[in-house]
Amino acid sequence: MWSPAQLKQAACGRFLPLFVNAPGGGCWLYFGPMSALPMPNWQLLADETVRYLRDLIRLDTSNPPGNEIVAAEYIARILQGQGIAPVVIETAPKRGNVIARITGDGSAPPLLLYSHTDVVPAERDRWTVDPFGGELKDGFVYGRGALDMKGITAMQLAVFLAVARSGRRDMRRDLIFAATADEETDTNQGIGVLVERHPDLLRAEYALSEFGGHSMYIGNRCFYPIQTAEKGNVWMRAVARGKPGHASVPHPDNAVVHLARAVDKLARARLSMSITPTARAFIAGLADGVGGGLGIALRAWLEMDALRDVPLHRLIGDPGLAAELYAITHNTLAPTGLRAGYKTNVIPSSAEATLDCRTLPGFASHDLVADLQRALGDDPAIAFEVDSTGEAVEFPLDTPLFRTIERTLKQHDPQGIPLPYMMTGATDAKHVARLGTICYGFSPMQFAPGESFFDLVHGHDERVAVSALAWGVRVLYEVVSEFVAAP
Repeated sequence: MWSPAQLKQAACGRFLPLFVNAPGGGCWLYFGPMSALPMPNWQLLADETVRYLRDLIRLDTSNPPGNEIVAAEYIARILQGQGIAPVVIETAPKRGNVIARITGDGSAPPLLLYSHTDVVPAERDRWTVDPFGGELKDGFVYGRGALDMKGITAMQLAVFLAVARSGRRDMRRDLIFAATADEETDTNQGIGVLVERHPDLLRAEYALSEFGGHSMYIGNRCFYPIQTAEKGNVWMRAVARGKPGHASVPHPDNAVVHLARAVDKLARARLSMSITPTARAFIAGLADGVGGGLGIALRAWLEMDALRDVPLHRLIGDPGLAAELYAITHNTLAPTGLRAGYKTNVIPSSAEATLDCRTLPGFASHDLVADLQRALGDDPAIAFEVDSTGEAVEFPLDTPLFRTIERTLKQHDPQGIPLPYMMTGATDAKHVARLGTICYGFSPMQFAPGESFFDLVHGHDERVAVSALAWGVRVLYEVVSEFVAAP
């Protein structure tokens, strides 16, 4: 029986009546606060995520050429089938993007869930399964994009639809879903164009996307890096010039020799260092989490300037971790290509090396070029020619959304340690940030010890465990549903 007070509260809209299934058939009429709506059926939500992922993998959106329109139209049909009107935009021929929105009461700015549907190409002959078959085998979904990042697109789509189906009336924020084109190349035919031409479709206070929230094991501790920063990229060429001539008469002004010496110097150079708030929090969190000798070494390196010139691998004894920590505290350079000469018996007048350079937040391309020139001693034989750049970004750590993420992860793994994290690569956050949005990489997945997210991304037999998706979609739903209603 309902008390008169309950009926009065329901009539005033302070409580929400909701029919739910009862054991043995029939139903219960539930009265409860609108913010306390029953959670989704987690198994059904996981199954839905797996189905979307397998379907998306079967749509070959290898970039180049992309052809993401097939993924955008597929997602649009799913949304339309559940009563949501999406917007599909081609930012270039066949470069499809889909955007949808659930409207809140407008008392707080929107939250954006964004992902990309293009994938890197696959070497089919090196896979044990069809990379575009979406095969489910031994508890894993196999296929190009399973991790980067159609699995995350599927999770975000499932969460977005679950929020829409909940019918909740306490949403203060709009929730925006966007699955876009062209993240895997540097041609900017995806979300960068949307930010320029259709900013109001995407404008949000906060956004969640890829590369963060997945388990990472160091020693016997489990960490959950949450991406709060990413490095910028400067792709350039080092061009050496010299005197051409007949190769039978060698001379010292040889462009190939100039280039070889320069590349060797550049590869060994220590470029500018900076410990950003994200890097400091990450290293300090690792030190506290792992403890012991490794923790002491990390803390000492972080706090003692005299140790900064000591190679990290000598201090911590873990070459992989040392390389990662070096990369998040220094500008870096990696030679990735060489080109010179056109005939064996001709000394060419020029030679060039392709350089992949990554910059920390606060550094521009001209700062990096100055670094490289200093490393070469201003060698007049070498000139640097910048081909493309992408800006580094860093976002605040002390925000309501970051705290919600931390709290939810701890609820699902009390022994796990959430940490801010700087990605050494690049994502579409650099585009979304131009709207003034705080972007976090948060696509939660829980891997078993010994499994590595980064070892599988872009690799042969890329795959994701169904259990990782099931865990992740629940965590993501709880973060999103709580945050869109938070005061």
